[in-house]
Amino acid sequence: MTATLADPVSEVVAAAERLLTRRTGAAVTLVDPVDLGGSGRTIVVRVRVAENPFSLPRTLVLKQVHGDSGRPRASTVDSDEWIGESDKAFLREAVSYQFATALAKESRPGAELLASDLKAKLLVLSDLGDASAIGGLLVHSDADTVTNTLMAMAQALGRMHAATVGREEDFIALSRRADVPRTTDAFAARVADVASEVPQVLSEQLRISVSDDVIDHVERAAKLFQSGSYRAFSPVDLCPDNILINDEGVRFLDYEWGGFRDAMLDIAYALTSFPGCLCSVDLDDKRSQAMIDAWRAEVVGIWPSLADDAVLASRMLEAQLIWVWLSTSLFLQENLERIAAVREHALSVPRLEALSQRWAQLECAAVRAGNEVIADHAAQVCQKLHG
Repeated sequence: MTATLADPVSEVVAAAERLLTRRTGAAVTLVDPVDLGGSGRTIVVRVRVAENPFSLPRTLVLKQVHGDSGRPRASTVDSDEWIGESDKAFLREAVSYQFATALAKESRPGAELLASDLKAKLLVLSDLGDASAIGGLLVHSDADTVTNTLMAMAQALGRMHAATVGREEDFIALSRRADVPRTTDAFAARVADVASEVPQVLSEQLRISVSDDVIDHVERAAKLFQSGSYRAFSPVDLCPDNILINDEGVRFLDYEWGGFRDAMLDIAYALTSFPGCLCSVDLDDKRSQAMIDAWRAEVVGIWPSLADDAVLASRMLEAQLIWVWLSTSLFLQENLERIAAVREHALSVPRLEALSQRWAQLECAAVRAGNEVIADHAAQVCQKLHG
C-alpha cells in the first residue's frame, strides 16, 4: 500500500473533511491518504487526522461508493444483479455499521462507524490498524495456528450472533430511518432459484439425476434466508479477504448484505470454504468440529437446543446444503468472468477442485447428521467430479 494523490482519493478525503467539519463544528484536516484498495466502484482510504478539535482517532478509514460504474467485487449474488443493487447495498452497509456500533465494544464485529453521509455514499470508520486478512494466515501458518485461527473466527461469529439475537426490530428501525427499500433479500431471491436450476446443471454437466427427496431438503434449506429458529445479525457473504485479525481479535468487514437471517448460514459459510468464491480451506472432520464447538460455546446460552448434538448437526447440514448447491450453481458451469473475479484471493484454487472439496465437506456433514439421503447425493457428485 502506498500513498496516493489520485483525484478520486482526493475527492473522498475532501468529502470526509466536509462531513467531519459539519459534525464537529470546527475545521478538520485529513492528510497522508493511503489507498487501501477497493472494488471498481468503491474507494477505501486510510488518512491521518492533522487537526483534531474533538479528539477524533489519530487515523481513520474512509469508504465511498461511486454509483453503479465499474465492476463490483465477486459476490455470491450474480454480478448484474449486484451492480443494480449498489445504492441499496450502500444503505444496508451504513445501517449495518450503525447497528453494530451500538453494540457493546466486546461484541462489536468490526470497525466503529464515526460518521456517515448517505447522499455522498460516504462512511468514516475507525481504523483497525495493521490487521492481517485470514486468507494469508491460513496459507502461510502451521496446522495448529490454522486451526486456532479458524476457531477464533467461529467464536467471533458466535459472539456477534449472541449479542444481536432479539434486536431485529432495532435493525428495522434504523433501516426505515435511512429509507432502505424493503425489498426481497437478494440472497433469498437467488437461492429461491437454486432448487430448480441445479438439478439441470448437474444433469447437463455430470449426468446426475437428483431425487425429489434431495430437492425437498434443498427447498427447506433455502428458507433459512427468510426465517429459521436462530435469527441474528448476519453479514452472510463473508470472504477471507474481509475477515481480519488484529490486537483486538477477529474483525469482519463489508456489511453490504447485512441483515437478520438464520445464524447457521454464517458459520456454515465458513465450514463450506466460503462458497461465494473459489477459496479452499483444509477442513477435515476434526477441524470442522472444533469450529462448530467454538461457535456453539458462544450461542448455546441463547439457543439451548443447540446443546443437543443431533439438533446442531441437522441444522448445520441444512445450512451447508444450500451453500454447496448455490456454489455449484455459480461455478460448475465455466463462467470466465465470474472465475476471474475470484482468482486473486489468497486461498483460490481451480473451480472443480473447490467444488469437489465442498461436496466432500457436505458428505461429511451429512454423515455426522445421520442423513443418508444427502450423504449419498454428495458422494455421487464427488465421484463424478473426481472422474
